[in-house]
Amino acid sequence: MSDKRQLSTLEKALQVNLDDRRYGTFAEIGAGQEVVRWFFQAGGAAGTISKSISAYDMQVSDAIYGQCDRYVSRRRLEAMLRHEQHLNRQRLEAKRCDNTTFFTFADTVSARNYQGTNDCHAWLGVEFQHEAGAADSRIVLHVRLLDKSNAEQQHAIGVLGVNVVYGTFYLADDPRALLESLCDDLTRERIEIDLVDVSGPAFEDVDNRVLSLRLVELGLTGAAMFASDGEVLQSAEALRKRPLLVQRGRFRPLTHVNMDMLASAKERFVSMLGDDGDALLPVMEMSMHDLAIDDEVCLQDFLSRAEVVSTTGCAVLISDYREYYRLADYLMSQTTRPIALALGLQSFRELFSEGYYRDLSGGVLESFGRLFKEQMTLLVYPVKDAATGRLKTLDQLELNSAYQHLFRFLCECGSVLPLDKVTEDYLDIHSPDVLSMIVEGNERWIECVPEAVAERIVSQRLFGYGT
Repeated sequence: MSDKRQLSTLEKALQVNLDDRRYGTFAEIGAGQEVVRWFFQAGGAAGTISKSISAYDMQVSDAIYGQCDRYVSRRRLEAMLRHEQHLNRQRLEAKRCDNTTFFTFADTVSARNYQGTNDCHAWLGVEFQHEAGAADSRIVLHVRLLDKSNAEQQHAIGVLGVNVVYGTFYLADDPRALLESLCDDLTRERIEIDLVDVSGPAFEDVDNRVLSLRLVELGLTGAAMFASDGEVLQSAEALRKRPLLVQRGRFRPLTHVNMDMLASAKERFVSMLGDDGDALLPVMEMSMHDLAIDDEVCLQDFLSRAEVVSTTGCAVLISDYREYYRLADYLMSQTTRPIALALGLQSFRELFSEGYYRDLSGGVLESFGRLFKEQMTLLVYPVKDAATGRLKTLDQLELNSAYQHLFRFLCECGSVLPLDKVTEDYLDIHSPDVLSMIVEGNERWIECVPEAVAERIVSQRLFGYGT
């Protein structure tokens, strides 16, 4: 029977050291040389490490890797990886045996400072050959350090770095296993990994959007983000200092209703922002709760949704925040600028449902206290009454007497606003009906979605089209 036991950090470092195919550089900035230290301690490091460097001084770092506005950034990390891997190849390819695969591990870290006032995070990555003579592949991660002391954060970076190196060499063909291994010998209370981006021949069949989904699904982060073209984004950088318009949806598929809501909300919010309207970032958000089918996430279904949402040109956020107040907490932690959430009238009504807040001691009132702060506005899209065929707007919403006064107060103070400019004909479109038509081969579905969405569904045979 094979030994399924999880290797310790030291055992992982030793296995890498004893693998005579691997040879390369460790370059670390900030928090000491915590990763390479494990490889030195494990023994046999001379067979693995060509060089260890820590360009801690900013001027020295600039002299080696080029000037950079932010030293703890993806740009700096990638400059380190590129420079050191080039030197490995330039200096060693002619002298090493044919089966050597060269690599560079790098990190740039902002661990807790003496005053405890800094943002504690790090960028880590590996540039490597997955087989001898191959072009380089790359894996890049961003991690938030959650420990309270500098020493604990240094330890976490060391362990994580070993996990990254080990996973890169032995788990690259199984991305889920690679992600799961990143927290070996750590707890998820110590680190949050909110970005993993892979590229190169070792990852030809890997979709970075799926990695973003897996980060959230595995509990490594509460939210992950990617651009409409699939590029993985670090949310703190993408959302920082930007007014945000966020629309939550299942997008199964994306229909004219979704786009009409987005257009109406954008027009209303831009008018509120004034000169700041040009900086507005529209975001389409999908929660893990809405992605799950029978408690399981179907990757093909997720990719179908991601493909149709990409036609909007909006960034995509995947979150584990089922409740709106938790989503709001997250968004307000990322930017200090105004935020608008666009949602339908029925979804807004559900915010007043006490059963929605069983895990919140203060119930509905606490949720609204957390949801509505100075920078947050809800923009509510109307629905059409199925029985009468008439438009039902925010002004016509009736709640039970316990919450009707609260609802009116939120409207009067401008925290909740109606979306008036809507295309009423679109309100007869319902995504489940459209999905059924696609599966059944009823071509009327084409009339219910934007042209670009229809083209994408047909060309890529999404949502069971043509089966």
